Amino acid sequence: MHTEIAKWNRHICLGAKTVVLMSHLGRPDGKVVDKYSLKPVAGELEKHLGKPVTFLPDCVGPDIENVVNTAEPGSVILLENLRFHIEEEGSVKNKDGTKTKADPAKVAEFREGLTRLGDVYVNDAFGTAHRAHSSMVGVKLPQRAAGFLVKKELDYFAKALENPDRPFLAILGGAKVSDKIQLIDNMLDKVVWFSLDPKSGRSSWFSALA
Repeated sequence: MHTEIAKWNRHICLGAKTVVLMSHLGRPDGKVVDKYSLKPVAGELEKHLGKPVTFLPDCVGPDIENVVNTAEPGSVILLENLRFHIEEEGSVKNKDGTKTKADPAKVAEFREGLTRLGDVYVNDAFGTAHRAHSSMVGVKLPQRAAGFLVKKELDYFAKALENPDRPFLAILGGAKVSDKIQLIDNMLDKVVWFSLDPKSGRSSWFSALA
């Protein structure tokens, strides 16, 4: 974490007027759930950054935009949990297993609200970069980039898949085998052995050795 904090400080040193951080926690299903608030994170960030962090009680809206637009140079602002809005993920799962979809017009409005909070968009959320969530695909700024953490993950993948140390062991896991087929396909020319553990149930495991 200290390394990533140092890189955020680098953004400020490179001339960013304000760093606006947006993130999510848990699965509040489009509702405000106190235990999933990011407010405690602001205090921890202050300790690591060594400077004040302004926490905002929402992530979109005129009041949020006003704070961001009038912030002092070098400010760090942390927005409240994006998933408190159904428009972030686009749908929520109900207790009976059904799904409630967000109103497309409100999703568009939510994305526009996020877009108004910055001039440059940096995505450093590698774990959700594959999802079509509003904070991933809906911030329509002319300058968009991958962050230092995403670069680090891609560098690791490149080392493992393009020029791996041998012997090379890859372990792929997860409940949905169908999600792994394309990845396995792409690795066939890099490995010599695949196996499926028939006793693993939902957490099906594949292993590969080359």
